[in-house]
Amino acid sequence: MNRYARNLIGYGATPPHARWPDKANIAVQFVLNYEEGGENCLLHGDAQSEAFLSEIIGAQPWPNQRHWNMESIYEYGARAGFWRIHRLFTQYDIPVTIYGVATALARNPDQVLAMQDAGWEIASHGYKWIEYKDFSRSEEAAHINAAIALHKDVTGAPPQGWYTGRCSTHTVDLICETGGFSYISDSYADDLPYWHVHQDKPHLIIPYTLDTNDMRFAAFQGFNSGDQFFHYLKDSFDALYREGENGQPKMLSIGLHCRLIGRPGRIESLRRFIEYVQSHDKVWCPKRIDIASHWHEHHAFDMERWQNRPSAMDKATFITRFGGVFEHSPWLAEAAFDLELGPAHDTASGLHHALCRVFRSAGPDKQLKVLKAHPDLAGKLAMAKQLTSQSADEQASAGLDALTDDERSQFTQLNTQYQERFGFPFIIAVKGLNKADILAAFKRRIDYDHATEFAEACQQVERIALFRVKELVK
Repeated sequence: MNRYARNLIGYGATPPHARWPDKANIAVQFVLNYEEGGENCLLHGDAQSEAFLSEIIGAQPWPNQRHWNMESIYEYGARAGFWRIHRLFTQYDIPVTIYGVATALARNPDQVLAMQDAGWEIASHGYKWIEYKDFSRSEEAAHINAAIALHKDVTGAPPQGWYTGRCSTHTVDLICETGGFSYISDSYADDLPYWHVHQDKPHLIIPYTLDTNDMRFAAFQGFNSGDQFFHYLKDSFDALYREGENGQPKMLSIGLHCRLIGRPGRIESLRRFIEYVQSHDKVWCPKRIDIASHWHEHHAFDMERWQNRPSAMDKATFITRFGGVFEHSPWLAEAAFDLELGPAHDTASGLHHALCRVFRSAGPDKQLKVLKAHPDLAGKLAMAKQLTSQSADEQASAGLDALTDDERSQFTQLNTQYQERFGFPFIIAVKGLNKADILAAFKRRIDYDHATEFAEACQQVERIALFRVKELVK
């Protein structure tokens, strides 16, 4: 099947209500990435020095050399930055999720103990803080297994959450196959958690962030001062808090690094933001594992809906299900099945769009056949009860199955005149209309020129198809 793997629709225009605890308008979640001691370094068996996320903007790896300045910048995060951040969050009694690189955690036992004493969650940030994009599948799987084993040795328990960060196209699949995680965060695709299915099993994704993230202090065109960081966080909070007040609560992730936000010239911006958050009611500040537990409980995966989504159907099932959307024209469903369908077509509007693409590209001769496949309104087939079930229900909804003698006479006369003039039956999407509305449209459109009425009839066919699809795809 020609299927598109990426999901570009997500929750669409109507995301689910998060139902955060205590009716919170927003969930604000702080992540502290603990990478110091896990970065590229010859001492760690790597072939080059680190070049990512430091005060040295635009740094390049040094092959076969240690980079003393880079190493000491990372060391600052462990020696000073972590403790400054630890004091701040414990002072304000806000829990934190640690994304802990396993080898970094192993080299920093005092910091790990402080995290645990504070009641913070320690999720996995992989085995080493290195790029995995060029790793083979088996090599990356070996690192994942090594990370879990070392994490358990260092913290006393396996991680419940996972975020590689510098990931490959295999990462999420490998984590799903490894199993045992409450959530995965290698995604930036949404403001809410969502379900990802791999090998027919659902896995919870809690998206992370690269914008409300202090990493932009170490990026081109990033934050140049704490004020910029504070105001960007504040604007993000205000926008999502307002959406929560309007019935669409979301999640705001804040990404932090010991060697970045832990600097004196930046930490006060984080303090100001924490105080701003705490000045609001209806705010929930959880760990990521708390969000995962909440989502598992209140937004459980709907396996039945997943299994019955249009893009997953085999061709026979698809045609059986949707072959009658366009009256007596299953070839449209057959052709739509062969399009590049994906998650965006698993909604009623998305599937309707695929079917209409086929109808619109079919050309006037085939379109005319579709028009001719429709019955007259209140015509001979209706009286003989030979309509399709969908047409019968639609005509009945407008009262066309209960005409007076005078109304039936009008419809019979108009049907005859219309057919003689245009060569196809009068078509109108009757849902929401009554007999008077339909007769008025009939009398108006019978005077249209052929091209105008042909286009109108095609639009009405598409509208009928939309109503039908909405009955089939919930």
